[in-house]
Amino acid sequence: MFRPTSASYLPPACPMRTVRPMAPVAGRALLWLACTAVAAPAHAWPDKPIRMVAVSAPGGSTDLLARLYASRLGPLLGQQILIDNRAGGGGMIASELVARSPADGHTLLFTHTSHSVLPSMHSRLPYDPFDDFSPIGLVALTHSVLLVAPAVTARSVKELIEQARARPGQMNYGAGSTGASAHLAGELFKLMARVDIVHVPYKGTGAQLAALLGNEIQMSFSTVPAALPHIQAGRLRALGIGSPSRASALPDVPTVSEAGLPGFDVSAWNGVLAPARTPAAIVNRVNRELAEIAKQPETREKAAAQGTDLVSGTPQEFAAYIKSQIAKWSKVVRAAGIQPD
Repeated sequence: MFRPTSASYLPPACPMRTVRPMAPVAGRALLWLACTAVAAPAHAWPDKPIRMVAVSAPGGSTDLLARLYASRLGPLLGQQILIDNRAGGGGMIASELVARSPADGHTLLFTHTSHSVLPSMHSRLPYDPFDDFSPIGLVALTHSVLLVAPAVTARSVKELIEQARARPGQMNYGAGSTGASAHLAGELFKLMARVDIVHVPYKGTGAQLAALLGNEIQMSFSTVPAALPHIQAGRLRALGIGSPSRASALPDVPTVSEAGLPGFDVSAWNGVLAPARTPAAIVNRVNRELAEIAKQPETREKAAAQGTDLVSGTPQEFAAYIKSQIAKWSKVVRAAGIQPD
């Protein structure tokens, strides 16, 4: 059975001893032809469509971003990229599928922040989030925004922290189910600001924002695209961007880090992984093409419309990023007293 390794994509040494002595020019020509024939790889990559498994359902922000990248990556690799949506388990279903797939470069995982959160939320996973994958590249960071309800008088992050400290246990923040990104963002805020605020779970971002509009809760973190219409209409007030840099859609809103909590970062990330032991030549090729896509002005504009900044970096940098994110959210989960199931 053919087992692909990085060496499988390099030309083998030419069998010099099989070439008989002859006139210098003719001999060199025949030798070149012989070497070319021997060097032709038995398995060119990619030699069939590539399946990109997305951890979200169709229509979600991760799915839209996966399709945006797939439409650009396919022509660069000379093969069609097929999106396979495998929602469920917070990304666990898709991740397990890819972890168990052949490491031949024809199956990729388009994942998000949950990949670094799940290890803290579950005592056992059907895969190792680090050892069972070959990191290819971080591709996008999506801005979140700290919102307050109309009845809240705070006009800055510092004022909100002061009000929360003056009313311990009386201010609520809305988020999705336990372990959802907005929930963990609220818990990180609670930890870093040293405030006692209470998590109120809702089924989805729509219900969460409706509760905020109705003053059922006092604050919440949301993605910029979901919150933007309410901010622009003046129905909700944005106090800070939960990313290291400001959002292009809300240039006048400072980051939470700028506004009072240095180092605060709850950016949602997206990245591409492959099964462990995928040949380095394939990993590096896909990484290079992803970096080229991130530079395309039209692609960046489409992503920005979703509140997302395209980024790029080496596979090694992405591996280090995943490790740091796992450590970060593990600390937050422990501090929040969330028990792994």
